[in-house]
Amino acid sequence: MSLDPFANLPADLPSFVTHLECSITGERYDADVLHGLSRVGRPLLVRYDLPGVRAALTREVLAARPADLWRYRELLPVRSPANIVSLGENATPLLTLDRVGAARNARAPIVKDEGRLPTGSFKARGLVMAISMAKALGVRTIAMPTNGNAGAAAAAYATRAGIEAVILCPDDTPEINVREIAAQGARVYRVNGLIDDCGAIVGAACKANGWFDLSTLKEPYRIEGKKTMGLELAEQLGWTLPDAIFYPTGGGTGLIGMWKAFDELEAIGLIGPERPRMYAVQAEGCAPMVRAWEAGERHADRWEDAHTVAAGIRVPRAVGDFLILDAVRESGGAALAVSDAALLAAVDEAAGDGVLLCPEGGATLAAYDRALTDGLVARDDRVVLFNCATGLKYPMPDRSRTLDRHGDIDLAAL
Repeated sequence: MSLDPFANLPADLPSFVTHLECSITGERYDADVLHGLSRVGRPLLVRYDLPGVRAALTREVLAARPADLWRYRELLPVRSPANIVSLGENATPLLTLDRVGAARNARAPIVKDEGRLPTGSFKARGLVMAISMAKALGVRTIAMPTNGNAGAAAAAYATRAGIEAVILCPDDTPEINVREIAAQGARVYRVNGLIDDCGAIVGAACKANGWFDLSTLKEPYRIEGKKTMGLELAEQLGWTLPDAIFYPTGGGTGLIGMWKAFDELEAIGLIGPERPRMYAVQAEGCAPMVRAWEAGERHADRWEDAHTVAAGIRVPRAVGDFLILDAVRESGGAALAVSDAALLAAVDEAAGDGVLLCPEGGATLAAYDRALTDGLVARDDRVVLFNCATGLKYPMPDRSRTLDRHGDIDLAAL
């Protein structure tokens, strides 16, 4: 028996990719050609023959497939199983926070726990797709900036694909992430700056050395991997969508991807026109989307002096700012900022339900609280919070106590 989960797939997957499209001008670009940004410097989006997908991909077809990311292959860009660089991207669970809900006299919020993916974060969804397509298109070296988890995922998948990886991170990136990136086979450099400062060096190095820039939204395929969160969520909820989604937003690829996924699911007849309200969650110390949303702007200025304990959402400037803000506005949602104190308190509270959130996941629970207070969500709304990484990657307070085995131990007091 083959251990390869793709061994029984046809040599060429049923591919419905038609072209790529500039996200701001609509200009078309050929598929199967290596692309970065569009000619006007904006992200490219993958487009599909959706009527063809509708005829091929039904609920019954999906139900017979393994519960992994690749079950949605008709809506993914990889054409050949030989180019799939997998580490086992299984579906992630939905967990209810029952005590959290009871404490608020509200329906228990649902956590989609993305920390169960390879390398312990939802970055695996985007990077498995970006690296698989890089392999398909002949890329030999990738470079990218990271706040931690994306670099770890890129390093793991690139190593598995035989692609060289160069990763730059801010010098205060969580230590576990820096060491993880190196352990997975990439060359990692600490930079005395923020992620966009790292990105500027990556851009210059790619031009100088002929590397491919795998930065967030500077290639077309990370969105396609991240959108599987939306495809998977809809299927897990019985082909309905929640009333509201709270998403920790740095570069915003997942929020953009899910919004795209919902449109594609409607076009192929698997869901109706209803949409959740999308809440882009940021930290008060780095909230460019919140500032732009509140000002009614479509683009966000760089956030100076960005700081937060939630490193994954410390992104001062996002290439896809307008796509994030468009989705938030079209959905009737909002961009919300929370304090570090609030998000850390939320991590502690969720642990009381047995769910260990990362700081960015904690931010979504803190934002849900704010939305409840402000009347943005109702207490009976079905709400989904995205926990983007396992909490095991982050420092935790030491609340242990000690016992002296040689002394008298008060067993009743234990």
